[in-house]
Amino acid sequence: MTSLVLHKISDSTGETLDVVARACLVQFPDVEVIEQRWTMVRNQDQIDDILTEISNNPGFVIFTLVDDELTEKLVHGCKRLKMPCIDLLNPVLGQLGNYLGVEREHRPGSQHVMDADYFSKIAALHFVLAHDDGQSLHDIDDADVVLMGVSRTTKTPTCIYLANRGIKAANVPIMPGMTLPDEVLQAARPVIIGLTKDPRRLVQIRRQRLKMQGHNEETDYVDPDAVAQEIREAKRMYEEHKWPTIDVTRKSVEETAATILQLFNGRLDNPS
Repeated sequence: MTSLVLHKISDSTGETLDVVARACLVQFPDVEVIEQRWTMVRNQDQIDDILTEISNNPGFVIFTLVDDELTEKLVHGCKRLKMPCIDLLNPVLGQLGNYLGVEREHRPGSQHVMDADYFSKIAALHFVLAHDDGQSLHDIDDADVVLMGVSRTTKTPTCIYLANRGIKAANVPIMPGMTLPDEVLQAARPVIIGLTKDPRRLVQIRRQRLKMQGHNEETDYVDPDAVAQEIREAKRMYEEHKWPTIDVTRKSVEETAATILQLFNGRLDNPS
């Protein structure tokens, strides 16, 4: 398996980098990613320490720094080390400033103004973390969206992405022979959506996961016939309860989330 050291550097919380990295890395499921993360980077000494670490652990560098001097120091340092270094923020800010004819402010972290939208996203993220993998079913009716699916159908990363849009999402795993929890069946408020994936691709992903964890790869968890049966049972469950289904085989997390948002907004526009 190919491995990648990803250095993420931010003068704020690093949330922007996290979202972009997730959206990109989902396109490379066979790559093992080792993340090095620096946040609240505001001075040259911090950049020196970061460049030392990059030298010791070479890898791909992405960053969001609005201070031009810090940006220049980091970029030149990476160039000297012959490391790829991508600025995710300043090119967009520069073009936007040119288009508006307005000089931008250089305020680190200004993209995270403490407004109502920000707090809504934080609340949604807390909800997602508390309701991951079938946890806290007692208040699942408070969710906006509930994602159902067998193991490794991108339930958790999709929920985290939705949280960044202010959506309170929960996910519930479907396991062979399981009975659906009453809390899910009785939930009236959330949009419940089933996720599915091509069984052959699912077997590949599960095998890679087991190998990374050093577990035995000869189990029903990765048996092609057993996995295909899991998918069939899950699909029957979705059809029985008339839950919309999304095939995530060839979709990025971002694309899956966009489809979910369409379904959620459609419910808001046409409540029943």
